[in-house]
Amino acid sequence: MSVEVLVVIGVGGMGRAIARRIGPGKTVILADHHAETLQAATEVLASEGHQVVARQVDLASAESVAGLARHAAEWGAVTHIAHTAGLSPSQAPAEAILAVDLLGVALVLEEFAKVVAPGGAGVIVASMAGHMLPPLAVEQEHAMAHAPARDLLRLPFVSPDELSDPGLAYGIAKQANHIRVRAASRSWGARGARINAISPGVISTPMGQAELASPLGDGMRAMVDASPAGRLGTPDDIAAAAAFLLGPEAAFITGTDLLVDGGVTGAMRHG
Repeated sequence: MSVEVLVVIGVGGMGRAIARRIGPGKTVILADHHAETLQAATEVLASEGHQVVARQVDLASAESVAGLARHAAEWGAVTHIAHTAGLSPSQAPAEAILAVDLLGVALVLEEFAKVVAPGGAGVIVASMAGHMLPPLAVEQEHAMAHAPARDLLRLPFVSPDELSDPGLAYGIAKQANHIRVRAASRSWGARGARINAISPGVISTPMGQAELASPLGDGMRAMVDASPAGRLGTPDDIAAAAAFLLGPEAAFITGTDLLVDGGVTGAMRHG
């Protein structure tokens, strides 16, 4: 019997919820930069009956991400990939955010396009922040879509030397995720696979709670209060969206982004 492999990159609240939702019956490769977080998630999911393999990864390293993709393929057919890892504006300076949230996503898209199984699918967890900035100029969007991952941080408009504000760096990185997913749908499609993005709103994960406790917290709570849902999102909300996009019901959906924000973006634009 062939073994299906689910790769979950970033094992915080959303990553664990996705692993629980989609992992039964599969070999689950858990990948994270932080050894302690990775070990804790591995132990919890293994105790719940999942077949789990742990692998540290540095998302800012092309060699590390390529090694993760090769390692996953050694375990079986890589049918599902969920990338949830990232840094928020309260966690890191702009340079680190661009390295992980922009370059790291681009590397994952490039490397897993080489190993994803025919009929497989991936999701990239971006953010509603990517919908809140004006569109890039046509030339900038073209460069963001098609520049090799290794050259992304050399583009003048996203160079860490030019972009020093963490909040702006985060928004641009998430906007770039949407663009890269659209562009990557062709290379993934060449293997008979699909790739999409999910843009969460304010989700009650450790990262989300850290943002709520930061100077940005009051503004975030105001957005949630003004939204149609009127509540924080949960990791399970994101896992449900990921299960849909990774599953057969979404067989005709690729290269797009699904907002899972409780209506915050709509309320901010038109409320």
